[in-house]
Amino acid sequence: MYDYLIVGTGLFGAIFAHEAIKCEKKCLIIDKRDHLGGNIYTENIEGINVHKYGAHIFHTSDERIWNYLNQFVEFNGYTNSPIANYRGEIYNLPFNMNTFNKLWGVITPQEAKEKIELQKKEAGIKEPRNLEEQAISLVGVDIYQKLIKGYTEKQWGRAAKDLPSFIINRIPVRFNYDNNYFNDKFQGIPIGGYNLIIEKMLEGCEVRLNTDFFSNRKELEGLARKTVFTGMIDQYYDYKFGLLEYRSLDFQTEVIKENDNYQGNAVVNYTDRETPYTRIIEHKHFEFGTQKGTVISKEFPSEWKNGCEPYYPINDQRNNELYRQYKVLADSEQNVIFGGRLGTYKYYDMHQVIASALVTVEKELGVEILNEK
Repeated sequence: MYDYLIVGTGLFGAIFAHEAIKCEKKCLIIDKRDHLGGNIYTENIEGINVHKYGAHIFHTSDERIWNYLNQFVEFNGYTNSPIANYRGEIYNLPFNMNTFNKLWGVITPQEAKEKIELQKKEAGIKEPRNLEEQAISLVGVDIYQKLIKGYTEKQWGRAAKDLPSFIINRIPVRFNYDNNYFNDKFQGIPIGGYNLIIEKMLEGCEVRLNTDFFSNRKELEGLARKTVFTGMIDQYYDYKFGLLEYRSLDFQTEVIKENDNYQGNAVVNYTDRETPYTRIIEHKHFEFGTQKGTVISKEFPSEWKNGCEPYYPINDQRNNELYRQYKVLADSEQNVIFGGRLGTYKYYDMHQVIASALVTVEKELGVEILNEK
């Protein structure tokens, strides 16, 4: 008899398993995929660690989270500095003085602010009601039209005016020449890839891959006193109240042997509406690779349907209200713990998943991890 059946070997499940084993609990962790790590899994292709499920760049300002992860792996000094390609024009992301100069020819921060304020005033937006209005109120019409609208509508499969305003709050705007996308104190890519983290976390834990929880649910649940579930919460309850909506992604990965440097940057966003993919990832740049040849992945957003991988919860009013119905059921469970992006229907960055997992562990096992000296 196991103390815990843990469904999913991503960060949440792996952290829970690691800490439970330290507390001398017996754990079985399963995954329907043929590899560990969930969406942070990296596949080695031609000596390059390829982010199989999209770019994952770790960042946090919480020193406790940073120290926790560094016990498993050392990080390199990679800084996320994506660029935008709008019909062949190249702009810096985040929006900064390089962007403003290229777009308007302005030199000083004051000139850039005046340009944005003028466009905001002309748009006449007092209280932003949707993403389009929020974006214009942040950066003006020109940047919205060139660098936000097309990319966002491809990403979400909806008109920007039909999307909630909070989505755009993640985009930083700076009146300096700092190309670092994140403001966080700590940032980097694990040296050797993310797989090392999960493998070390799961040392001493029984693992079963290619094991679908829903194909043999009754028997698997019968193996343990409690279940930690990191899959889709609506699927756990057999879609009792209806399907929660997600956006999915398709990746077109290509090995290019005749070119050592395809685009000169790890991440290039394509912000026009006509280009079908949102970005191209060149994986070797995450680890300052010098390998011969290179590997790129084009990222195509799509509507989620059964059989696809769910990536981004669509946290609009309808879906959030539907999730609340499932959460009432989840909160009444005595022997099931829901966690992770799919289990709580919430978009998480990696550091947020880690914090959530550790808080759950502390509550469940009665240990102190985040605040221990």
